[in-house]
Amino acid sequence: MSSADEGPPVGRGPLPSEAGQGAAQVADEAAAVIAGNGTVIGWTRGAEALLGFPAAEVVGRSAARLLTGSPDPRRTAAVAARCRSGAGWSGLIALRGRDGRSVDVDVRASASFLIAGHEGFLVSGRQLTPHWTMSGSVLDDFLTRSPVGMAVLDPELRYLWINDTLERFGGVPREQRLGRRPGEVLPGPLAAPIERLMRQVLATGAPITDYEYLGWSWADPHRRRAYASSFFPLADAQDERIGIGYMVLDVTDRWNARRLLALVNEAGASIGSTLDVQRTAQELADFAVPRFADFVFVDLLEPAIGGDRRGSAPRVTGEGRPLMRRAGMSSVREGCPEAVVRVGETVDFVPPPHDVHFLVDGDPVLLPVLDPDSHAWTVEQPARAARIREFGLHSLISVPMRARDTVLGLTTFMRSRNPVPFDEDDVAPARELVARAAVCVDNARRYTREHTAALVLQQSLLPHTLRGGTALDVASSYLPADAKDGVGGDWFDVIPLSGARVGLVIGDVVGHGISAAATMGRLRTAVQTLADMDLAPDELLARLDDLVLRLSEEEPAQGTAERDGTTVVGATCLYAVYDPVSRCCTMARAGHPPPVIVAPDGAVSFPDLPSGPPLGVGGLPFESLEVELAEGSLLGLYTDGLIEGPEKDMEGGMARLARAVARRDLPLEELCPTVVKELLPVPQPDDIALLLARTHALSPDRLASWDVPLEPAAVGEMRGKVARRLETWGLDDLSMTTELIVSELVTNAIRYASGPVRLRLLFQSALICEVSDASNTSPRLRHARTTDEGGRGLFLVAQLAHRWGTRYTPRGKVIWAEQPLP
Repeated sequence: MSSADEGPPVGRGPLPSEAGQGAAQVADEAAAVIAGNGTVIGWTRGAEALLGFPAAEVVGRSAARLLTGSPDPRRTAAVAARCRSGAGWSGLIALRGRDGRSVDVDVRASASFLIAGHEGFLVSGRQLTPHWTMSGSVLDDFLTRSPVGMAVLDPELRYLWINDTLERFGGVPREQRLGRRPGEVLPGPLAAPIERLMRQVLATGAPITDYEYLGWSWADPHRRRAYASSFFPLADAQDERIGIGYMVLDVTDRWNARRLLALVNEAGASIGSTLDVQRTAQELADFAVPRFADFVFVDLLEPAIGGDRRGSAPRVTGEGRPLMRRAGMSSVREGCPEAVVRVGETVDFVPPPHDVHFLVDGDPVLLPVLDPDSHAWTVEQPARAARIREFGLHSLISVPMRARDTVLGLTTFMRSRNPVPFDEDDVAPARELVARAAVCVDNARRYTREHTAALVLQQSLLPHTLRGGTALDVASSYLPADAKDGVGGDWFDVIPLSGARVGLVIGDVVGHGISAAATMGRLRTAVQTLADMDLAPDELLARLDDLVLRLSEEEPAQGTAERDGTTVVGATCLYAVYDPVSRCCTMARAGHPPPVIVAPDGAVSFPDLPSGPPLGVGGLPFESLEVELAEGSLLGLYTDGLIEGPEKDMEGGMARLARAVARRDLPLEELCPTVVKELLPVPQPDDIALLLARTHALSPDRLASWDVPLEPAAVGEMRGKVARRLETWGLDDLSMTTELIVSELVTNAIRYASGPVRLRLLFQSALICEVSDASNTSPRLRHARTTDEGGRGLFLVAQLAHRWGTRYTPRGKVIWAEQPLP
């Protein structure tokens, strides 16, 4: 091929844009630059991928060696003549691959141009596939109509040739670019890095791909766009670099998608850090300013703030606008002076002319330009119109906040200092930010509702009064867990038992929330029932363990089987029975911390009580321990949250507890909360329960007991002794009923039981009559017929006594009856 004529005239035109850089990928077409003499002076990655030849094996050599057959000089001359005329040429050529295979390629040759003073042609092609036609229609006008912008520049970085796509990207006519450098056409911040990269390619010979930057063009001056560019060197037969190949691809859509993904991912780490509705709303506002907007406010419906489950319809004003409450707000200006209302105040804002239906089923509203002088603002929102004028608020996006078919409120984004108005591309990020926050707000709302319900349930299940009778002075302190961790299952109780004894119980259910509170209530009821049967502490815990196992077996059937088969229901418990007559305290525990005992002289100890397995393990026995307590001793039962603390140091916590309960300068009702505050001055992630009891002994003059001979005549003798003792105690009013009760119980013992038989009276908060024998057979209450001569004894006792029952001892049983004092 011979040398070409002079190139086309050159011109210039400005193209302002913003520079940026990032990862992207430009379509790499198979292209080469061929000199007029047929030598390859430029070779792209696409050409290497198509034929397999690296640039080092092609550049500087004749292009004819790439043909599968002998060159056709006449056809080559005709093609060159057509390209020199400025028309270009396209057609099908069979080329040889590096592995010897033949590749049918649709080829397009550009009009000739000058590069380094020599004639050159840009030749591109793509392998023919079954979908392409032999006419080359798929690649027709490829260079000019390709979605990839292309250009060729000389070593001085002057434009020699550009295609239609690159001309369209910049919005600058071709004649204003040709002959000029990028720095003379593009603004400095964008052109400087581009020219620097081009010079690097000329100096090193290594191509640079995927250089991404942000900018705008005269074709679309109001929208920021993203471009990805690649640069590759062009060389002649002597391997001298005679120019630069330049490709540009518009990747705005991909950049927007990546920006949206990054924004949403970043929001996930900043929004919803707590289960507090208003805190979450404020986090949304703080995150969006100034990343996305200059002024953001979040307004929530009051049911959403309060955690109301009913989802009642929002209240509305007379104009149909919803009544909400400002939950969060942030601005680039300190103090948010743009706001008409403050956080916590009632607000009825929706973008005009919308009403309450906008929250229920409306799409985000985009107002690229705010006109405060319009009728919608001056009449319906006059106060906000004044703020818009004063602070230059010029653009707005309002997004309804909805999650799980629940309407929560409205989030509004506004711009003032940022001169770029919101556009359609900003609606998607705004929608995603609000959707992410809405889920967090709804989670917080649901948690608040459940936490409140669990707290109310737990408080209703805990004892409101503690009855220690004359045997114990009792006081308790209960501290719920920190709100973010949920209500736990700590519980305690004081249970009056027969024989002036008192049962003390404390427990801790595994887990938090309504389920733990409900399980706590079931266990507390079960303990009261079992205690009323006068079971020994170890036997009571064994029965309670069976109950917890049954509850655990029910869990999978209720939809919790997905929890890896672990025991969902579980608890620890400590049960103690104090007898004021013997001053003996019998106790057993199921995985619970041991009690603390403070002797009257101030000595503190933790009984060596076998720990036993937690409730719900099953199959392991529980052991009891008897401890004799001096009158005036302090017995403390507590849950592990009191002694674990943030360091989870059980031994250290027990030492601190020992020092705290040893104080003797405070009454019991003040000592209990003081101990809790001293050990745990800040909220903890677990519930805390403390039960303190100071012991009393039954005075010997309030106790009377007699051995009963196993003969019928002993009944009258026992009645006489009881009458005289009641007279001594000043209980003559109870003499008749008590004698009848003694007569029936002693008669039954002599008639049906085995000796020895013993009668005991206890004068405490009630008058208690007990008859013990060596038999394990429990009496049965019968309803005798009118013709029966007997069988009415226990029925009569049940009518005369306030309550009665049977308890078993290691040596037999005790039948008791209790009467209230007059």
